[in-house]
Amino acid sequence: MIKGLRTVAYPVADLAAAKDWYSTVFGAQPYFDQPFYVGFNIGGFELGLIPDGTSGTAGSTVYWGVEDIEAEVTRITSLGATVHGAIQDVGESIRTVELADPFGNILGLIYNPHFDLAAVR
Repeated sequence: MIKGLRTVAYPVADLAAAKDWYSTVFGAQPYFDQPFYVGFNIGGFELGLIPDGTSGTAGSTVYWGVEDIEAEVTRITSLGATVHGAIQDVGESIRTVELADPFGNILGLIYNPHFDLAAVR
């Protein structure tokens, strides 16, 4: 039975640079920091960085919850990301955006006023 998002792992060519960038973006330091994997606890979910010599946009897009999507797009693009897909209203006041991180991965953001983490625990 699927219980919900636990971990998203991004492949990166430069683990040290990616660790620094994601530390700044999320305002958090990794709780697990090894040459083969760097893990962050972001609001009870895991962001993992895996060094594999490549980066890219293949695979699924994971959306991280935010309170103010415009402010986060401004902040994260000022840190080196680019807009990959514009902010969209996908219905019922839910808004999403896709950003490309400096390592070629897609970083999705979502504002969902209906999501209540306390209700799913």
